[in-house]
Amino acid sequence: MAVYTDVSDEALAAFLADYAIGELVSFRGIAEGVENSNFQLRTTQGDFILTLYEKRVNVQELPWFLGLMQHLATEGVTCPQPVADKTGETLKILAGRPAAITTFLPGVWPRKVRGSHCRPLGQALAQLHLAGRSYAPVRHNSLGPAAWVPLLNSCRSGANTVLAGLEAELDAAFAHILPHWPGREQNPELPRGQIHADLFPDNVFFLHDTVSGLIDFYFACTDFLAYDIAICLNAWCFEEDGAFNVTFARQLLLGYQDVRALTDAELAALPVLARGAAMRFLLTRLYDWINTPADALVTPKNPLDYLKRLRFHLATESVDGYGL
Repeated sequence: MAVYTDVSDEALAAFLADYAIGELVSFRGIAEGVENSNFQLRTTQGDFILTLYEKRVNVQELPWFLGLMQHLATEGVTCPQPVADKTGETLKILAGRPAAITTFLPGVWPRKVRGSHCRPLGQALAQLHLAGRSYAPVRHNSLGPAAWVPLLNSCRSGANTVLAGLEAELDAAFAHILPHWPGREQNPELPRGQIHADLFPDNVFFLHDTVSGLIDFYFACTDFLAYDIAICLNAWCFEEDGAFNVTFARQLLLGYQDVRALTDAELAALPVLARGAAMRFLLTRLYDWINTPADALVTPKNPLDYLKRLRFHLATESVDGYGL
């Protein structure tokens, strides 16, 4: 989450007049993240989140995201729910941007990941995957493998200014990812479904050590279920110094399998999926590092954190390296 677009008091008042959610009490920007403009909205009826969709979200796909959240909630997944205006619309325009109000979830995201977070996280991820099976609409993963080389190409002029030799290292890494990606050439296909695709710690709320909700579904898509696990391994199982915490990984995987058993093919593919997940976030962070406007109320994330993760996964040949 972040703030790219300012909202004037007058524009906000006119926007909220279309809703039956009470009178405005407070309104503030949320600076975390790098994608959309997000605001915490408090009214006399409670707390809400107002999102203005900015960068990588295709406006035509917003009904898919909002529909997925509504569907998951009916299947028992605690996630934000779109709030309709007085005419039943959930997607509107504010400050020249598509905008939506969603419900606010209780809990806090873990500023420091502990082992006790990882098994509940794995269970929640598997529950999301099972709940998504009955959501029929399909959304292609626009940041899947087909997007990675073009994304690197868009960063080539600045890559080596971030780290000498980075461009060549990433080019070389593709040889260990793309030819081995599931479903390509002789590689087996894996179970597919609706995935979150961005389940970082700041998108998972806890009350004590229990998951109280999942947020920010705007990278969700239809892809390999195990790829979602690989994203979580990258996001949750590395220490600040870049060391891999195999105990965290084991707990995450055991938690997932408490709810949904992984196939042999999924387990075998986990290293290459983890490499791909590291590459995807390295490249989008590299792009943002180079291109984020200096006056945006946002802190770009260091892409080199994901280079350390990528190097680890390139040296890992089997699921044993992840604690199983």
